[in-house]
Amino acid sequence: MQIHWHGHANIHVSDGKATVCVDPFFEGNPTCKSDWKSIPSPDLVLVTHDHGDHTGQALEICQATGAMLGCVVGTGARFTDAGLPASQLFAGIGFNMGGTVEHKGIRVTMTPAFHSSETGVPVGFIVQMPSGFTFYHSGDTCVFGDMAIWGELYPLDLALLPVGGFFTMDARQAALACKLLKTKALLPLHWGTFPLLASGIEELKAELAKQAPHCRLVELNPGEAAPLPL
Repeated sequence: MQIHWHGHANIHVSDGKATVCVDPFFEGNPTCKSDWKSIPSPDLVLVTHDHGDHTGQALEICQATGAMLGCVVGTGARFTDAGLPASQLFAGIGFNMGGTVEHKGIRVTMTPAFHSSETGVPVGFIVQMPSGFTFYHSGDTCVFGDMAIWGELYPLDLALLPVGGFFTMDARQAALACKLLKTKALLPLHWGTFPLLASGIEELKAELAKQAPHCRLVELNPGEAAPLPL
């Protein structure tokens, strides 16, 4: 039972019963230490939005493994047009914000995100694994007040939030997000990949101590894993 960070927003979670990948950006990711063939065959691949550093190798992985793809309507057409069988996409088109889908004991609820996307709209996901471990991958976004709603509805074991700034929220916003979400732990994403992004998380540590002292910081380097439960 582990969560692995492959750099940028690319993670996979295996709880012994199922494996979920989110934003599988392996090729072209300067911080990634491996390729997707080195991870367990996923049951489900989730894509938060249609930018190349987030769609990554999602199509290739799903075609090779038979994994289901979870993404928003509109972005779903981008994948089926590229050759993904409609049977590997929820409802053949994708789902939408507020909706919940289930696959092999995994429950996924789609949430809003504030960003941009080549197709569809940017989203996040709240994922409950078959073991009960529940995490929130916000996708690329700023902080927003409605995160408090998700914290009320879904007790979170872990939040995965971008902290690099420039394209997404920064350390100060991410710490406030943890307060709103009432998450037990934070794994910071989307930093250190490219020169425009924050190169470290020292500011995040200070902001968490001030704004969300209840939240444990999970410190990983790209390619490293943390055992579950955290």
